[in-house]
Amino acid sequence: MKKFLLTLILILGLYSFCRAEEFDNIQLPMRDYDEIELAKGTFIPVINIQDISTEYCPEGYKVKFIASNDLFLHETNIIPKGTEFTGYVEEIHEPVIGTNASMKIRINKMLLSDTFEIPIKGYIYTSNNNMIGGGLTAPAEYVKVPHYQQKFQGRFWSHRGATLQIRPGGKRLMGEHTRLNAGEEGIIILTAPAYITHTLTN
Repeated sequence: MKKFLLTLILILGLYSFCRAEEFDNIQLPMRDYDEIELAKGTFIPVINIQDISTEYCPEGYKVKFIASNDLFLHETNIIPKGTEFTGYVEEIHEPVIGTNASMKIRINKMLLSDTFEIPIKGYIYTSNNNMIGGGLTAPAEYVKVPHYQQKFQGRFWSHRGATLQIRPGGKRLMGEHTRLNAGEEGIIILTAPAYITHTLTN
């Protein structure tokens, strides 16, 4: 009886081992999920939640923004209001004579309220190649330039009028640091498609 039981256990063990190896080579069907693609160039309105300045924030300084509105695609709320976006100060240019300081802020991650993270590629948008600040400073001096008008001539007199025009001189003031205040609104622009593989449900 013992030999019979031992033989039966060995046969069952060998059969189970063979079946396990057979299943290792089988691709199990995956659950279908419709991935949502946000196209390159998509705008996402956000609010800055911290002060960011070229005066005291070095390159690499971590920043955080919050979505100010729900972003829908068809009937799906793919970016709910309050979604966090994190990134860093990628580039800083110090102020110089004639030009204010500037910075470029890169966004690299989206964090939903259930802590699910989605990598993205984007910048805080400006029309100046996403560079914040960098405008010209005010002139340091003004010069007066006379403009002579045509000769006015009456019956008993003639007169040549002149007008003084004040123009900016060649010198400009020293530039100032650029600052983004907490609570200030902005826009993230995607520089590559973002693939949303997770959405929140009510």
